[in-house]
Amino acid sequence: MQSDQDKRPAAFLDRDGVINIDTGYVHQINQLEWVTDAPEAVRLLNEAGLIVIVVTNQSGVARGLYDDAAVNKLHADMQDVLRAKGAHVDAFYFCPHHPDGTIKEFAVDCQCRKPGTGMLEQAAREWPIDRSRSFLIGDRDADMGAAAAFNIRGVKFDAQAESLLDLVRRQLKTIVT
Repeated sequence: MQSDQDKRPAAFLDRDGVINIDTGYVHQINQLEWVTDAPEAVRLLNEAGLIVIVVTNQSGVARGLYDDAAVNKLHADMQDVLRAKGAHVDAFYFCPHHPDGTIKEFAVDCQCRKPGTGMLEQAAREWPIDRSRSFLIGDRDADMGAAAAFNIRGVKFDAQAESLLDLVRRQLKTIVT
């Protein structure tokens, strides 16, 4: 069990629409288009000492468009790109479920799919997270709902209207160390 003094703030990041442009069911590195300055924003979070965690709904698994191995491979490839730029994600969590899926084992209503908090709860069990100083950056209402239900700050992001790097800089100023 971690003591409170060992806990650190976490930056939970949605993937599609925050780290990469959401072009729909991205599951291979050649399909991935990074949001401008996303690797630099992740590096800034790393340098500030935050735990960086990606939480992403991946209904393409339930819909039979790709499997969970493809999601894991993409995340590993993304990690390679980030590391080459001096950044890293501490953990990737994804929900493969969707109630309207065509793959029976994944066609369920679950608590890990945002706005559910299952991925956030798993991260809190596995990492020494200080919720009072943590936040989630997402581009959808489901992301904001998950943040609220998990009792952390939700920060809505629009890649068309603002810079992720600037948004991260603003969020870092709000964290009391």
